[in-house]
Amino acid sequence: MSTGARETETVATPAGDARITWYRTAEPARAVVALSHGAGGGIEARDLQALAAALPARGYSVALVEQPWRVSGKKVAPAPKTLDTGWTALWPALAKPGLPVVAGGRSAGARVACRTARELGARAVVALSFPLHPPGRPEKSRADELTGAGVPTLVVQGGRDPFGRPEEFPPGTELAEVAHGDHGFAVPKKAGVGEAESMAVLTDAVTGWLDGVFG
Repeated sequence: MSTGARETETVATPAGDARITWYRTAEPARAVVALSHGAGGGIEARDLQALAAALPARGYSVALVEQPWRVSGKKVAPAPKTLDTGWTALWPALAKPGLPVVAGGRSAGARVACRTARELGARAVVALSFPLHPPGRPEKSRADELTGAGVPTLVVQGGRDPFGRPEEFPPGTELAEVAHGDHGFAVPKKAGVGEAESMAVLTDAVTGWLDGVFG
């Protein structure tokens, strides 16, 4: 989990106040990596916290974004259009440092990043646990959101994610797999792999890919 120095910022949007928690690099940053949460949780998610802990040491500032519905204490996420509105309105705060911005998030947050990347001028997208389809409903594919991002995109997916296993993604998808991980990247004890090891796979994949984008 992230234990480094951080600062929070509240940003007014048409959907209500959003909140950004910044984890900045000690040295001049190469980019801002903005990551939002899913529809069922917040920025305390293990993958978001692992990236917030790992990326600043590699030269990337991290902005963990809480959507207005989460800040206001609601339990259920609003419609995708409202999520896009909140994300779009807070984008100037993410771009304020004057650095390239990588849009990203987990699950619903990954969908928002993909849908808005081209319009907002994101340099790239990091899609964590992209919900390719509802569980058990592969015919309800959201692949068009992913392929339509229009910028370099990395998917990091659990090997047993019911919202889309790695092998279900369209050919040509840049994808890193967290073996045995579910939609939240939890790994069963019988797999013999600890959470720290799984999160190291995730953070190494993301940092290596970012180094390639900004190399």
